[in-house]
Amino acid sequence: MMRVSFVALCVVALEVVLFSSETRTAEKETCSPMKLLPCKSALTSSSPPSTTCCSRLKEQQPCLCGYMKNPALKHYVDNPNAKRVASTCGVPYPKC
Repeated sequence: MMRVSFVALCVVALEVVLFSSETRTAEKETCSPMKLLPCKSALTSSSPPSTTCCSRLKEQQPCLCGYMKNPALKHYVDNPNAKRVASTCGVPYPKC
C-alpha cells in the first residue's frame, strides 16, 4: 500500500513539473520581440505605425515591461517614438 502511494505521489509530482514547463514554454512563445518587426520603422522614425504593427503591439502588450528591462530592447520600447506608436495604436504605454 505504501509503495502504491509513493508511486502515485511521483506521478503527481511529474505531472506538476511537466505542466509548469509547458506553461513557461507557452509564455516564451507569446513574448517574442521579433513579432514587433513591423513596428521598426515607426519606432525608429516619425513614420506612422501600420495596421500590422498595431495588431502585433496589442498582442505583445503584456510583454512590454519585460522588453523595457532588456538592455538590448529598451531603446526601442522606452523612447518618445514608442510612446507615440502606442498612443496611435490605442495601446496604453506601460508603467513598469
